[in-house]
Amino acid sequence: MAISKIPSAGFQDNVKFRNLIINGGMDIAQRGTSFAAVNDDDYTLDRFKYDISGTDVYQFTISQDTDVPTGQGFAKSMKFDCTTADTSLDADNYAIIHTRIEGQNLQYLKKGTSNAESTTISFWVKTNKTGTYIVELQDEDNNRVICKSYTVSSSSTWEKKTITFAGDTTGAFDNDNASSLRVNFWLVAGTAFTSGTLATDWESRTNANRAVGQVNLGDNTANEWYVTGVQLEAGTASDFEFLPVDMNLRRCQRYYYRTVTLRDGGGNANIFGG
Repeated sequence: MAISKIPSAGFQDNVKFRNLIINGGMDIAQRGTSFAAVNDDDYTLDRFKYDISGTDVYQFTISQDTDVPTGQGFAKSMKFDCTTADTSLDADNYAIIHTRIEGQNLQYLKKGTSNAESTTISFWVKTNKTGTYIVELQDEDNNRVICKSYTVSSSSTWEKKTITFAGDTTGAFDNDNASSLRVNFWLVAGTAFTSGTLATDWESRTNANRAVGQVNLGDNTANEWYVTGVQLEAGTASDFEFLPVDMNLRRCQRYYYRTVTLRDGGGNANIFGG
């Protein structure tokens, strides 16, 4: 007698590792859940790093938060809270949150060939600072970028954004474990990054073309910006790829592994991975 397959209500049948972003649901935070006075090049939640110029004039506290879009399956988000404001940016001021992807994980995009694949990023964002924001793909191997704008229309309301980037027929990614692609979310940009024409097609990196139109999230201490559900994949957008927490943690531990030391009654140290 033939046995009928019972339809699965879980996520396991859908796991194909489509998402190039690790920890896009902001669930893993091994280093801590709140980061005040964050410095340039500091990590925050796992796989997300902060870049800043002008720490003397504006600053954010970055934290893991439970404010998430309702009914979408997310439990955590990453929150930026402006704690020191600057309404008059210097030309070279900027603030970016970014994540990096190894070149050996990008080979199927066929970058640098006539068959280069397009990619689509999707994410949920919420902020009281409405207006234009920039998300950028930065090819670190060939010093090339492509930038797209998105608009936050409703204050303090979760909105889903879906943005497609053309494939790049110039410059292949190195096939190694070094960082080849950065995904940059711009939050602050001085005129050195906004005075040109936005690089909506792949081009050699010119700073003036990278963040044209970007609002200044750092102009008021009331400003907040949340993001979750970040997914970058080849082709068109699909539903967010939820992974089991243990699998997500192990993927993060490839880059950072926290250990704790416990001592028994005799004062002997035991190391446990965490």
